[in-house]
Amino acid sequence: MQTLNWIDWVVLIATLVIIVGYGTWKTRGSKSVNDYVRGGNTAQWWTIGLSVMATQASAITFLSTTGQAFSDGMGFVQFYFGLPIAMVIICLVFIPLYHRLKVYTAYQFLENRFDSKTRILTAVLFLIQRGLAAGITIFAPAIILSVVLGWNIITLNIIIGLLVIIYTVSGGTKAVTVTQKQQMFVIFAGMIAALVIILDLIPKDVSFTKALDIAGASGRMDILDFSFDLENRYTVWSGLIGGTFLMLSYFGTDQSQVQRYLSGRSMKGMQMGLIFNGLLKVPMQFFILLVGVMVFVFYQFNPAPLNFIDASTEKVLASEYSQQYQNLQEEQNKLFKKKKELSILLAKSEDESLRQSIFKLDSIEKKHRLHSKYLIKKAIDSTYANEYDKLNSELSNLSIDSYAYKEKQAQIKALYDEAAKDTETNDRDYMFITFVLNHLPKGLIGLLLAVILSAAMSSTASEINALATITSIDLYGKNTKRDIDEKHMVKATKIFTLIWGLIAIIIACFANLAENLIQLVNIIGSIFYGNVLGIFLLAFFFKFVKANAVFVSAIITQAIVIIGWWLDWMPYLWLNLFGCVLVIIISLLIQLIQKTNVASQ
Repeated sequence: MQTLNWIDWVVLIATLVIIVGYGTWKTRGSKSVNDYVRGGNTAQWWTIGLSVMATQASAITFLSTTGQAFSDGMGFVQFYFGLPIAMVIICLVFIPLYHRLKVYTAYQFLENRFDSKTRILTAVLFLIQRGLAAGITIFAPAIILSVVLGWNIITLNIIIGLLVIIYTVSGGTKAVTVTQKQQMFVIFAGMIAALVIILDLIPKDVSFTKALDIAGASGRMDILDFSFDLENRYTVWSGLIGGTFLMLSYFGTDQSQVQRYLSGRSMKGMQMGLIFNGLLKVPMQFFILLVGVMVFVFYQFNPAPLNFIDASTEKVLASEYSQQYQNLQEEQNKLFKKKKELSILLAKSEDESLRQSIFKLDSIEKKHRLHSKYLIKKAIDSTYANEYDKLNSELSNLSIDSYAYKEKQAQIKALYDEAAKDTETNDRDYMFITFVLNHLPKGLIGLLLAVILSAAMSSTASEINALATITSIDLYGKNTKRDIDEKHMVKATKIFTLIWGLIAIIIACFANLAENLIQLVNIIGSIFYGNVLGIFLLAFFFKFVKANAVFVSAIITQAIVIIGWWLDWMPYLWLNLFGCVLVIIISLLIQLIQKTNVASQ
């Protein structure tokens, strides 16, 4: 993997300094809570739309989504099919209520409808899930760039986090909104440039339509899946039903998004901003997935490594499994030559048998990649084998009920965790950045790294801004017994912004890479969002349901959803629908029981 050229460093540093500097300068001196939390209600509809998109488009979007497309194709776009539906519902139901009540947070509405404990409960649920997500949005680009730049991952976590803290503490919501416009420009420019360069790197006699045909032969262009198979995470139905409930929860009840459109000049501006997001978001995700698919096509004509993480490859090559790995690489090289020949023929022909042959070879290649990960895992065990043997030997001489036995078991687990941390086998999230560093021209590499960091900063800024707002208004301001003025609340919110920024950095430093980072963020959201959405729907449409019934059912529902996720009852997208329906049903039952008891007395 090549090192960064000075041109890339200039582009990267200049882009980040301009964004941070501009955001800090433009929004300095917020004196009122309305200015700091709602940006003075000055945002135009298109600014709201871009800000909403930037909040959702974290670095994970560009690293994991492209890797998802490379491995599994375009089917992930179905995840977003419910978004336009959700935008319409939020515009018709949520925004008019928020605007009429002039709330700073979504959870203030729940106190008006129910009581303060319901408001505090939903606020705490938000703080838990969004606090975790804020750490992941820092960790995602940091772990990738640590491999790319050779920097310590903790150092990168701190750098990314501090850059965000600087302008978010300074200018609050307005600073987040202003900088997100610049960040979205960088993101769009970088991804368009990447696609153009990728298409240019594909052989000249392979047109764009033929490139799509080659991707289709390997199953990467299978977009729509109408099956009702619950084992399949991404189908039209999971997107339309589970996705709609997830997006309703995210955009309608998650303060990191609600705060974006509450900064609008008018209710109409807020609604137009969300409709703008609803119209543009699905095409944007389609485009990002398409970039990943085109990288896949590029590697049909250029050799690809078995694993895109250099450190993992070095680890296995230094182990006793080196020969097996090299043999597997040789098989992969032979397979690549066959795939390249067939891809060239398919570019000149419509022969269906060629498509079937490519699909079979692609299936074999997937097995090769899985086998390579197995060997890398074995290499981890081999590298630490002597230490394992020593600890296990000491363990066998201890009483199974003793404290020392449990302590030794903990040491063995810690050793394995250390080994797994040193060598990561899952390379989906590394695919795109590896391609960028090895094959894109100087200058554009710096721009694409700026895209990744800009996306990380935009989403993290929105999250810590929202976390601070909820903490200061829904918890601190609501429960403090002393009289506090505007100046004090602004100062308190700035302090909470700093604290949540530091917490996000700490979470990032202790995070571990999941199977796929974009899935991890959505899983965390799905565990909590359905429950919170159900509470809001009860508030909107079930006027006879009272506070105590909702509070108790929310706690029961959250426990059941967590158990259901842990026991893998269903694909995570369906947890949004499950949690929403469950809290409504339990609330109705409790309310009816209470009403019956009262009537019988």
